[in-house]
Amino acid sequence: MICQKFCVALLHWEFIYLITAFNLAYPITPWRFKLSCMPPNTTYDFLLPTGMSKNTSNVNEHYEAVVEAKFNSSSTYFSNLSSKTTFHCCLWSEEDKNCSVHADDVEGKAFVATVNSLVFQQIGANWNIQCWTKEDLELFICYMESLFKNPFKAYDLKVHLLYVLPEVLEESLPVPQKGSFLTVQCNCSVRDSCECHVPVPTAKLNHTLLMYFKITSGGVVFQSPMMSVQPINVVKPDPPLGLHMEITDTGNLKISWSSPTLVLFQLQYQVKYSENSSTNMRKADELVSATSLLVDSVLPGSSYEVQVRGRRLDGPGLWSDWSAPLIFTTPDVIYFPPKILTSVGSNVSFHCIYKNENKIVSSKKIIWWMNLAEKIPQSQYHVVGDHVSKVTFRSLKATKPRGKFTYDAIYCCNEHECHHRYAELYVIDVDINISCETDGYLTQMTCRWSTNTIQSLVGSTLQLRYHRSSLYCSDVPSIHPISESKDCHLQRDGFYECVFQPIFLLSGYTMWIRINHSLGSLDSPPTCVVPDSVVKPLPPSSVKVEITVKIGLLKISWEKPVFPENNLKFQIRYGLSGKEVQWKMYEVHDAKSNSASVLVPDLCAVYAVQVRCKRLDGLGYWSNWSSPAYTVVTDIKVPTRGPEVWRLINEDTTKKERNVTLLWKPLMKNDSLCSVRKYVVKHHTSRNGTWSEDVGNHTQFTFLWTEQAHSVTVLAVNSIGASFVNFNLTFSWPMSKVNTVQSLSAYPLNSSCVFLSWKLSPSDYSLMYFITEWKILNEDSEIKWLRIPSSVKKYYIHDHFIPIEKYQFSLYPVFMEGVGKPKIINSFTPDDIEKRQNDAGLYVIVPIIISSSILLLGTLLISHQRMKKMFWEDVPNPKNCSWAQGLNFQKRMDIL
Repeated sequence: MICQKFCVALLHWEFIYLITAFNLAYPITPWRFKLSCMPPNTTYDFLLPTGMSKNTSNVNEHYEAVVEAKFNSSSTYFSNLSSKTTFHCCLWSEEDKNCSVHADDVEGKAFVATVNSLVFQQIGANWNIQCWTKEDLELFICYMESLFKNPFKAYDLKVHLLYVLPEVLEESLPVPQKGSFLTVQCNCSVRDSCECHVPVPTAKLNHTLLMYFKITSGGVVFQSPMMSVQPINVVKPDPPLGLHMEITDTGNLKISWSSPTLVLFQLQYQVKYSENSSTNMRKADELVSATSLLVDSVLPGSSYEVQVRGRRLDGPGLWSDWSAPLIFTTPDVIYFPPKILTSVGSNVSFHCIYKNENKIVSSKKIIWWMNLAEKIPQSQYHVVGDHVSKVTFRSLKATKPRGKFTYDAIYCCNEHECHHRYAELYVIDVDINISCETDGYLTQMTCRWSTNTIQSLVGSTLQLRYHRSSLYCSDVPSIHPISESKDCHLQRDGFYECVFQPIFLLSGYTMWIRINHSLGSLDSPPTCVVPDSVVKPLPPSSVKVEITVKIGLLKISWEKPVFPENNLKFQIRYGLSGKEVQWKMYEVHDAKSNSASVLVPDLCAVYAVQVRCKRLDGLGYWSNWSSPAYTVVTDIKVPTRGPEVWRLINEDTTKKERNVTLLWKPLMKNDSLCSVRKYVVKHHTSRNGTWSEDVGNHTQFTFLWTEQAHSVTVLAVNSIGASFVNFNLTFSWPMSKVNTVQSLSAYPLNSSCVFLSWKLSPSDYSLMYFITEWKILNEDSEIKWLRIPSSVKKYYIHDHFIPIEKYQFSLYPVFMEGVGKPKIINSFTPDDIEKRQNDAGLYVIVPIIISSSILLLGTLLISHQRMKKMFWEDVPNPKNCSWAQGLNFQKRMDIL
């Protein structure tokens, strides 16, 4: 009776029962499980045999016995099922072969009957199921694969996953109602398999997800029991990335990989690899928590195949899929390390294992070469093992680039040949100078360094690293294990510049440049800097300069900068203002002084002056030069003399008047002391007395000469007063007829010089000086004039003379009483060659004599050679001429 009711309960197993049996939901595990379903009529005859209670312990043994008999008779059974047939389904796994079937007893209470899964597996419909959460923790996935082993054909397959995810995390949850389940349709695009996706909020990863499947195929509905899972417990990472193998610097095989990009927790990894070589075959499977694995005893010519997968380390989860297999073959010659990057002066070593024709060469027979051009001495060899040889290089020098090769090639060879593979040695001089300076406000320190002194290595990056000590620097700076990096920027001048702000003035900053490369990193020698010791002060301000009038000194004053507070020394540079100032230096070591005086030769010039400063104890840097200050030219005294004066006379014979135009040359600074504001002409006549006329800055003045004698004086006037010493010029009618110049000669020496000479006749008048005039004839050209002392009888006029032009020369004697009658010539003197030889001086004659002497000597030498040639051509051969025998022709040649 009990068995009959139990079977009826199984045949009428409905959805609502599953809901009431919430606490009996099948727990989903991180591994694969199965869903098996079978129709009720099939199980009715043998599920619980007659006379056997539901608690009989050997019920499973009975199932196994009847399965074989019923399986053969059910071959046509599934094909006759109607769409209204109800299937009984259970979930089981390889770890637990029993299926749990839920039912009600006669009193209506729920209980579980356990049967062997073999009954369902052989007779019913079966699916493989695996569920997991993706590594991004946002999607829950269930994969279902059909495993029908009977004639029942699956077609028109549709799968739905119904699920509910509670809002709160509690140990005892209320029974969810049927309408609270959400439904997702699974993707069954691949034959006999489906994939179902359930979105899971991050906040609910630890909540319990309840779900079941509804499977429809050929009009038949299969419904799984209830399942439960916490999504966080079934996370499946993506396969590891970037699987890579290489020989390490110690001669091991390093297998490395990267974690999946979205993984949010630490993983453990399973590595399986196989090694195949001529001498060894091995397979291994290892678990590691790191992302790399070292394989030792690596030999040349070996082949390795590797795969890696990952799983959550600190909790339950699924293994990821295996990564794609990677195959790596070791070369016939193994160098370790294969490349070395080091600095000048260091010691390094290379190891190698050499395989030749499937045989490992003994380490005692290995020799080493550099660049295949230089055999390395055996004293540098070391035998490490039977097959491992080592070579050591000491006190290395910088590698000299050879074309595109920036390294030395190190070859490991046997006694007879070298393999084409080689190791690479990079030796770089990393002596990089770092210079720092602290600004004048003591707020920041700027450090600069250049890479021009080191060899550029492709793929390398340079970084300034530093360590700050609490106070000052140690005597011997060293690289500190704890350091920080500093951003540096390349400037236009090729230097890198780094700024430290804020700074600690008395702290010691130990700095070095680190060269980072895939081969390793190198550090330049460290240097230590105290910001207070490298201050570059601000330049002095308020620089003023003036020339003292009475004693003629350049007086400079300035104001010292506020920072630093140390005593400062000052440096002054000064020079005449212009495009290119020729600076002169002057230093002031008195820290309390803020002025200085410098003696200068030219008191009427504009001087430019700049000042800079530096700590008196010598630490730090000179400041920049201050902005230039300039002197203002001021008059020191009245002009030393007035200008030299001459005149042009324009006579009007009809009116018997003479217009006199005075000419004078502007005064130089040495005479004007230091400027001339205007010129004043003073007149004196017997009838009109004395008067003055202001002519301003003009250098000529015209007046009417009407009396017998008219004297004029031109005064130079500056801001202080008028000149005391002046040139007087008297115009006298009687004196203009006094003829004292007897003769005048002009000799052209070259295009820039004309030589004048003259003779005077005796005179009773007091001669003061001569005035000579010259101009081009037949042209209205400007008349040029020059004052000549009275004691001179010869004079050289320097000007630009045109040889084809005719010139007029005039010589005026100037007396105290007035200007005498001039001597005028309208051309150069005809006997100019003779006069030039007599009067021009030796500097004209000597070059002619030297040239003539050289010419004469050359002529004599040529004539001598010709005479020798002619003589020997005319002398007969003594062997052919009897009369010439016995004569010494060599002696005759010596006479010549």
